[in-house]
Amino acid sequence: MKWAWKLTRLAGIDVYVHATFFILVAWIGLVYWQRDGTLAAVVGGIGFVLALFACVVLHEFGHALTARRFGIRTRHITLLPIGGVAALERMPEDPRQEILVALAGPAVNFVIAVALWSWLTVSNAFSPIGDISVTGGPVLERLMALNVVLALFNLLPAFPMDGGRVLRAALALRMNHARATRIAASVGQGLAIWLGFMGLLYNPVLVFIALFVWIGAAAEAGSEQIKATLSGATVGRAMLTDFQTLAPDQDLARAIDLTIAGSQREFPVLSDGVMIGVLTQSDLLRGLQAQGADARVEDWMQRAVHSAEIDESLENVLQRLRGREVPLLAVVQAGRMVGIVNLDNIMELIQIQASLAQRREHTG
Repeated sequence: MKWAWKLTRLAGIDVYVHATFFILVAWIGLVYWQRDGTLAAVVGGIGFVLALFACVVLHEFGHALTARRFGIRTRHITLLPIGGVAALERMPEDPRQEILVALAGPAVNFVIAVALWSWLTVSNAFSPIGDISVTGGPVLERLMALNVVLALFNLLPAFPMDGGRVLRAALALRMNHARATRIAASVGQGLAIWLGFMGLLYNPVLVFIALFVWIGAAAEAGSEQIKATLSGATVGRAMLTDFQTLAPDQDLARAIDLTIAGSQREFPVLSDGVMIGVLTQSDLLRGLQAQGADARVEDWMQRAVHSAEIDESLENVLQRLRGREVPLLAVVQAGRMVGIVNLDNIMELIQIQASLAQRREHTG
């Protein structure tokens, strides 16, 4: 993952932190230094932010572990300045399961808040509400309050928040999934407009949140459109049958010639008709920089070979190409390679199908 570093691995799930998260940490430290001018204040402020984001990670594990119950794997969890993201392979097809997965995250925050409230009650450590603020006051009380805020914010009925997924799933109990997504996305974008208007009047931060919600709603609608377009389509619809190949003992000069002569950017490497690797454009450039055009293809190709049956669901193949960062798949039929498929092929098919659908709507 670009610009992200692995922190740890918990419950079989890798946890990453994105480079931009450290910008937030530095900004928090600067705020506390300007306010108090002491190292202790800076350490305390950064420590509180890290504790809060630990709760965010637990929120994402709520989604991930609930999804696991339904047989859905989580590729990784990434910590960003705006929160956390659990990269699920997919959302459940059953709306009831999707509701449970979506609600699991906010439920974790509520559990944390209740646990902190119980501890503060038992220890008689509550302070007056007036002593609590975003940057000041007792740490545990602030953490409790912000966990409640996180839970409620994520329950807003707008993508990409959990409440948007709950709304979509609830609608999908009564209508098809595509229509439910369009309605939920429209509700989310309506909320984004309202938040943006409130931000212009009262707090500029709301404008940023509105932009985040608008983009998230549009992305979810686009993702559902792709899913609907690919529904029922198989790999044979998108595979490329007219393509160039390389042999492992050829030099990179041959790859240069093929690249310049056509539009192909990834080349299957075949030995006796069997695909044994892939040479991508980045592999070619690295090889040229290191050894020049005389370098052998087999020294720079990727040796991991992935394949798909010609009648395999195109939607599943798209998830494989995106999730595993595989440059292309060999398409096989009865054990024989009959074509290749990559993201470009699939996206071209999606664009064609979307244009045809728009044409039918205009003429229908």
